[in-house]
Amino acid sequence: MSEPERRTGAPEPAATANSGAVGVIGLDLRGDTPAPKKQVFSWALWDWATQPFNTVILTFIFTALYLTTESFLPADIAALGEDDPARVAAEAGLASGLGLGSTIAAFAILLLAPVLGQRADAAGRQKLWLGIGTGALILCMFGLWFVEPQPSLFWLGVALISAGSVFGEIAAVNSNAMLVGIANPKTVGRISGLGWGFGYLGGIVALIIVVVFYAMDWFGLSADGGLPFRLIAVGCAVWAIVFSIPIFLNVPEPSLGRAERKVGFFASYGLLVKDVIGLYRNPETRQTFWFLLSSAVFRDGLGGVFTFGAVIAGQVFHFKFLELVAFGIAANLIAGVSTIIAGRFDDSFGPKRIILTSLGSMVVAGLAVFFLADAGKVVFWVGGLILCAFVGPAQAAARSFLARVTPAGREGEIFGLYATTGRAASWMASGAWTVLIALTAQTAFGILGIIVVLIAGFLLLLPVRAPKA
Repeated sequence: MSEPERRTGAPEPAATANSGAVGVIGLDLRGDTPAPKKQVFSWALWDWATQPFNTVILTFIFTALYLTTESFLPADIAALGEDDPARVAAEAGLASGLGLGSTIAAFAILLLAPVLGQRADAAGRQKLWLGIGTGALILCMFGLWFVEPQPSLFWLGVALISAGSVFGEIAAVNSNAMLVGIANPKTVGRISGLGWGFGYLGGIVALIIVVVFYAMDWFGLSADGGLPFRLIAVGCAVWAIVFSIPIFLNVPEPSLGRAERKVGFFASYGLLVKDVIGLYRNPETRQTFWFLLSSAVFRDGLGGVFTFGAVIAGQVFHFKFLELVAFGIAANLIAGVSTIIAGRFDDSFGPKRIILTSLGSMVVAGLAVFFLADAGKVVFWVGGLILCAFVGPAQAAARSFLARVTPAGREGEIFGLYATTGRAASWMASGAWTVLIALTAQTAFGILGIIVVLIAGFLLLLPVRAPKA
């Protein structure tokens, strides 16, 4: 019995190309054999486990209602009225600082993600690197306990959140690689959608818990020193510990390793360059190369929607605590349900159609939010929820697209490139966000930067040949 047979229980099919660059597409190793439901749900729970970092800390609560608010402004500026130009500019500076941190994190991912993914493939240790990334993300969340409401600690908060984004992406590279070990070409869309859907639904539960604590007046805890928000960060860390355990216990490694590709850390960069050139030169993998480039752009726009969406709600539409949390719950519910449903359409119609439909709808909704901003909060409620309804399907379909064209034994490397080309290109959305706000001193103009990136991603994806549904 061959190594792929021992890993999946399915016979190894013939190679799709004899170039040496592609032996077989990873999904084909399982054939039509479905993975045990325990493995599928354990894998999906990792998204549930880590989503509170994105939903509660990065998007709706910690950054929007704490880190980018008057809590971190000098006392004399915070004492000014909400519409005072000096205060508006200072708050925009906090939003811009958060964008700068996101940009720096993107470049760190550029340097680390593909090489670490490649090395995980070579050693057959995707679960080890999943554990390292998840553990470091959890430590960053614990570290937010020390971010008290002082202007001097603002950059500590930005640094911890940015580092958490880096470690979370490194972990996600290996989680995505493990998808190939539990899916086949007929089920990859729905399993990918299930993972993203679980993540959004986990975000809902986490936000509801925050609402309960708020409604109960934090159970008598003092609000001084930002204590509720710091406790929320610690709670997210504990949540991640509890719900990430099943993936380590129940989901197999997607690869047994490739000893011939074990090289030193810095030599890995040279090997990476050769691999990328090989992706382009080999007709069997050229579409993988072009998809990595196009997805880099549109996924950056998708990330920008969630990274800065709550900041827009708070600073442009003046959402208060309960309004923002209620929107977050509604947004995650719609995103979770739409993503799970879209996963089945992915398997029927193909991922490319799902992505293009989602991007086009998001551009229309985003433009409406910008140009109709003066109409009030109802604009953000309607436009923002439409945006959220299509973010998840686009994200899940992008992962499904890549899984359908990933060569066996190169899961970590390819998904590492996926993370790199996506997050490393996030200087586009965060950079456009930062520059437009800096030029206009108005947070609302950051919306246009995100929309431009979404349009560019749509246009770049059009000529890419889609894998079979």
